[in-house]
Amino acid sequence: MDPTTIQLVVMVASMAISSLMRPKAQKPKPASLSDFDMPVPEEGTPQCVFFGDCWTGDWQVLSFGRFRTSKIKSKSGK
Repeated sequence: MDPTTIQLVVMVASMAISSLMRPKAQKPKPASLSDFDMPVPEEGTPQCVFFGDCWTGDWQVLSFGRFRTSKIKSKSGK
């Protein structure tokens, strides 16, 4: 056999073996509310109210987003 043919056979065989031996992909776990780590103030912490564009050295997160869980519904045809 020709050396080029041997190299092609070895390459195809190694590709087939590597595709059969690779681990199966795991489905990612959906995000939950415990995955988010937002700093929130403790009860009784004074709050500042700004109107317009202002810069401040201190900051706090009073609320964030609307994180709810609900199933995704899809319509398929009529």
